[in-house]
Amino acid sequence: MNFLTVLGFEGAFNLPVWVGQRQRHFEKHGLEVSLEFVKGSVDMINRLTSGTAQIALTSVDNVLAYRSGQGETANGSAPDLVAFMGGDHGFLSLMSQPEITSVSQLRGRTLSVDALTTGFAFLLREILVANHVALTDVVFDAAGGTGNRYRALVAGQHDGTLVRTPFERLAERQGCNVLASAKSLFADYLGTVGAVLQSWASQNRQQLVAFLLAYREALNWIFDAGNAEAIVEILRTEFAQLTRDDARAVLGDLIDPAHGLIRDMEIPDAGLALVSRIRDSHASAPTTRPFVDCVDRQYLRRAQETAGWLR
Repeated sequence: MNFLTVLGFEGAFNLPVWVGQRQRHFEKHGLEVSLEFVKGSVDMINRLTSGTAQIALTSVDNVLAYRSGQGETANGSAPDLVAFMGGDHGFLSLMSQPEITSVSQLRGRTLSVDALTTGFAFLLREILVANHVALTDVVFDAAGGTGNRYRALVAGQHDGTLVRTPFERLAERQGCNVLASAKSLFADYLGTVGAVLQSWASQNRQQLVAFLLAYREALNWIFDAGNAEAIVEILRTEFAQLTRDDARAVLGDLIDPAHGLIRDMEIPDAGLALVSRIRDSHASAPTTRPFVDCVDRQYLRRAQETAGWLR
């Protein structure tokens, strides 16, 4: 049995990993997979580069940033980092305190992000610009991953933040408002990808292909309508405050064919181009490499060529 540590952020988009563990898809392919949540993108990159984890489920913007030396670690660079599979389209919602009911009312307020120049920070800026809110009219505060930002928001520590499902539904139950959804503004946006260091992947090809095959089986299980109620129970186990109706709604978001989990695990060039454009619009300098350089599809192609892919 090969052991893999997968790094991620809190959210329902981790469902394929939870299913893969519970349904023993990983075990079937000779893997024991642990999922560990990181404090933020800096923690994630540090753990990958130190070798204490092998795979990250993270925003593709993080891959673009660290490939170009624009990250927020000590040297800001992880030139060996690549995306090897597509995960989802973001599931992002801009949330606010109860008294704020429009994006324009965020002027003069404090908004939290994971890190100031990576992850979804620039998408938040793009949403503000699209709603004619000057970036100088708000204060950005680095507060870590989605779960941390959600808890800070409902505790009243920030006025608004981007959260990922199911935290928008949990925040609404605390009286917070959804001001905008990324999918309504940026239909092609690419959110999570599977990321890995090329140096590790090249020496562990079989493990990475096994991970892809197991993840694919988990996705097929998720998209099987006969498993819906079992998935609702998994979601409610992982998020104790989620009602049954909300869990069903979250599942609906996850299996949405246009905006949900990426069932074929491809990394769409249109999504990459959009994230790259948004990054270049707001970063202090444009990325130094073409966005296609941050992708290595050879492992996905190897998985797709196996008989197990079509099961």
